[in-house]
Amino acid sequence: MLFKDRTAAGQVLAQKLADYANRPNVLVLALPRGGVPVGFEVAQALNAPLDVLIVRKLGVPENEELAMGAIASGGVRILNQSIVEQIQIPDEVIASVAAQQQRELERRETMYRGDRPFPDLKGKIVILVDDGLATGATMWAAIIAVRQKQPQEIVVAVPVAAPETCEEICSKVQKVICANTPSPFYSVGMWYEKFPQTTDDEVRELLNKATNNHQPLLF
Repeated sequence: MLFKDRTAAGQVLAQKLADYANRPNVLVLALPRGGVPVGFEVAQALNAPLDVLIVRKLGVPENEELAMGAIASGGVRILNQSIVEQIQIPDEVIASVAAQQQRELERRETMYRGDRPFPDLKGKIVILVDDGLATGATMWAAIIAVRQKQPQEIVVAVPVAAPETCEEICSKVQKVICANTPSPFYSVGMWYEKFPQTTDDEVRELLNKATNNHQPLLF
C-alpha cells in the first residue's frame, strides 16, 4: 500500500479506528510534526479532540537518522542501550544531544501550545498517532509520557510501520493499529507518494482548525 500523502493516510487510519468514534473520553494525541496531518484526519473522523505530544529523537552523531534514544514532554528520556553500546557513545555525547533536543522540544511546546495546558489524560482513551514507525524509539517515549498521566487505555495508530517494530509496540499498549507493515521496510517516507516536511505553521493551523471543528459530546 502506497499512501498519496499524510492526509490520505490519516483517512485510511481513521476507518480502522471507527470503533472509537463519538466517544466522549477519546483524545487523539499526534506526534509533531509529521503525525499532525495524520492525526487531524483521525480526530475529524472520530469527532474527537486533537492535541500534540512533543517527542524528539536522539540521533547518533554523524548518523542522525539512527536513534540512540528519544525524549518526550514530561521529562521522559529513553536510550537504546544496544545502539549506545555497539557504537560506544560516551555519556557526555548523549547528554549534549539530549540537551540540544530538549531545547527544541521546549521551543515546539511554546510554538504549538502557547499558554494552553497539556490535556488531562486521566481515565481517557488516548490514541497516539504518527505518520509511521521505523525504530519505534519516539513512540516508546510517547507511551511512557502518556502512561504517567493515568489514561484508561493507550492505542497506537500509524499508517505504516516496520513489521518488527509494530510487533514490539504491541507488547507495550492495549491496542496497536499499523495499517501497512511492508517487508522489507526501508523507511517511512518510502511508502508515501508525497512526503514533504510538515512545517510549524501547518501544525498550528491544523491544531486551530481541529479545535474550531470539534463538537464536544454531551452525555
